[in-house]
Amino acid sequence: MPVSRSAAAIEGLEEVWASLLALGRTLNAAQFEVCTECPGWTVKDQFSHVIGTELLLEGVAAPDGAALRARYVRNDLGELNERFVEARRARTGTEVLDELAGLTSRRLVALRSLDDEAWAAIGPSPIGMVPYVDYMGVRTFDSWVHEQDVRVALGVPGGRGGAGERVTLDRMEASMPYVLGRRLQPLPGTTLRIDIHGELGRTVQLTVSVNDDGAVWARAIPVLEQAPTASLLMDEATFVRRACGRISAEAVLGSPGFAAAGDTALATQFVEQMVVMI
Repeated sequence: MPVSRSAAAIEGLEEVWASLLALGRTLNAAQFEVCTECPGWTVKDQFSHVIGTELLLEGVAAPDGAALRARYVRNDLGELNERFVEARRARTGTEVLDELAGLTSRRLVALRSLDDEAWAAIGPSPIGMVPYVDYMGVRTFDSWVHEQDVRVALGVPGGRGGAGERVTLDRMEASMPYVLGRRLQPLPGTTLRIDIHGELGRTVQLTVSVNDDGAVWARAIPVLEQAPTASLLMDEATFVRRACGRISAEAVLGSPGFAAAGDTALATQFVEQMVVMI
């Protein structure tokens, strides 16, 4: 029997949070203070950020304080996130981790108590007004990405190949037509193929058209009838880290296993523009 979307959302969050907490339990005080690829954030701050979003979902307001407009805070959502992080900077990593453990346990209990109407309810999220079940998919993706931020910073690989990575790849894949069609706006008929290799790898094939009001847009298609205008090859981690803004375009273009063919100028422009995570 197929798993419902709500059950899949709960299972995904439970898996990712368990992995994140297990990782945290292995860390010492010095490791919690290691800087990560998120500007201004340490390993401990990554855990604090996950706490902040889940507290918001419980109805807890962000801590009071002066506007926190550090150079890496670029918008109101970033400032909101920063308030929760800043409020925990004086705490130890263990204290933050204990708070996260209790909070995620409560959240899973609350999610399991929701009925179908609550899961289908439309509400605000980082991706706009969407059903609550879609927002919880975003939470799986966000939590997994921040777990990987911690693992990359500490050189401790893990947490790969499960629901968190699958949801993240699906979400990033779904954003690629926007990058090609709206950001680059190449000529109609342009096609792009992205081969993402790895355990959960996939091939993304895009074609560019003009809609009825003259706007350039792109869509994913299952089969390209001829060789693509441009093609890209990269591994899952490189694809996700670039789409999430963790690494530069230059780092992608020089990474092992990366290759571009066809219109390499278009391929390079795509890599430069493919950051889609807020």
